[in-house]
Amino acid sequence: MIDIVLYIHILAATVWIGGSIFLFTLGIFLRDKKAQKEVYYHIGPLYGYMESVWLTVLIVTGLWMFFNLGIDNIVKNGFPEEFASVMTIKLWLVALITLFTIIHMYIAFKTHNKERGTIEKMLSRGSSMAIFILNLIIIWFAMKVRGFL
Repeated sequence: MIDIVLYIHILAATVWIGGSIFLFTLGIFLRDKKAQKEVYYHIGPLYGYMESVWLTVLIVTGLWMFFNLGIDNIVKNGFPEEFASVMTIKLWLVALITLFTIIHMYIAFKTHNKERGTIEKMLSRGSSMAIFILNLIIIWFAMKVRGFL
């Protein structure tokens, strides 16, 4: 069972991170603002719904492994110390990326096909940048976690 759950977890991470990198890259390299708006208008909602599903799958499979592999006891007891520390940091990063995703999606759906205000633009771009960076950091910690298992 663990192999199936781990496979689904890795598949979900691939879709989540791949999509995030794709949209982030579009935002940087698609310089024509009209074209950028047009692309995001069509791709944004589809991506938002799809990524919500995959983030949910990531969280559910991650929690399943956390409790069924006894990782919760390692984190609670703090032993082995390095593994508990790495796992605790990863959990906080996942919580942060989930928070930034909620903020980003709230603004995206609230302002879809509308002009964003200055604060909405800052929050949207800031949360997008945070999601992108946190994805890369979480991959690093996921590799460290896998090394302990």
